Amino acid sequence: MKKLLGLVFLMLLLVSATDFTSQKPRTDISLEGTWELVNRFNYDGQNVSDTIFNDNGYRQVKIFSKGKVMWTRYSPDDPAEWFGYGRYTTTENSLEEQLEYASEAMMKIVDTVQIFRFELQLEKNNYSQITLDDEGNPTFSENYIRID
Repeated sequence: MKKLLGLVFLMLLLVSATDFTSQKPRTDISLEGTWELVNRFNYDGQNVSDTIFNDNGYRQVKIFSKGKVMWTRYSPDDPAEWFGYGRYTTTENSLEEQLEYASEAMMKIVDTVQIFRFELQLEKNNYSQITLDDEGNPTFSENYIRID
């Protein structure tokens, strides 16, 4: 009987330890909301090689809601309009956007890239969407903070 109780205790202990160490997706964090670009990173293949800050009134805002994404960019140094609207999907560490319509300048890019794929690093109040090269190395990222 003592062996049976000891075995049951050991099984309960192992099950409890497994629950504490298992990696579960974070369901309390969502991309839903309004985000503003704070900076961009260039990578040298693995590490950040340069940080590009928003200068001279440059602003970029993205809104994610119910599977839809809309973004707009304002740059006093660029006379072109930049905006887009479409669908998005996420997994634990990826973001895909497919634009349905966009500004003229953006539509030239959409004509060659149908789906924009990014590595996603998401936290409660900030996220990064990282562009990867064909070998899976980071090349560029946009880094956002939650504003709503």
